[in-house]
Amino acid sequence: MSADLEDLYREIILDHYRSPRNRGQLESPPAYRTEGFNPLCGDEVIIYVTVNEDDGKITDIAIDGQGCSISQSSASMMSAAVKGRTIADARELTTRFKTMMSIHETDIGGDGSEAEIEADASDADGIELGDLEALRGVVKFPVRIKCATLSWNTLGQALDEAADSPVE
Repeated sequence: MSADLEDLYREIILDHYRSPRNRGQLESPPAYRTEGFNPLCGDEVIIYVTVNEDDGKITDIAIDGQGCSISQSSASMMSAAVKGRTIADARELTTRFKTMMSIHETDIGGDGSEAEIEADASDADGIELGDLEALRGVVKFPVRIKCATLSWNTLGQALDEAADSPVE
């Protein structure tokens, strides 16, 4: 990855950390509220999701919590990426993001640079990762992958709740 691209990614992460999107709380119910915690570093995230029962779209999402710049930036990017999408699309985006974050060490060059990866998780089925690509470099630091995926795992719990028990 070029130095210019790394600088751009760093700026995107810092922008989401300093000015998180969809920060706050939603009334629960009707929103589904789920909490995630990473005991390794103390990151906490609370996700509030409102889903339209008629079309299955995420009509509103809010994030709360505290933690490192990676966990909080990822939560901000996640909230912006899934708002307005259907539950199915949000799950597909989650899969794509987690696939990107689970790159094996053999896919990273010996000098720490990323090797070419045949399966690009960003454009399959027309679902783009957009700003989420900025978190790709986290895979170089395996201990930080849990920081980046915390909000996504928590979102998955909220979507499971929404699918299992519609708000009346």
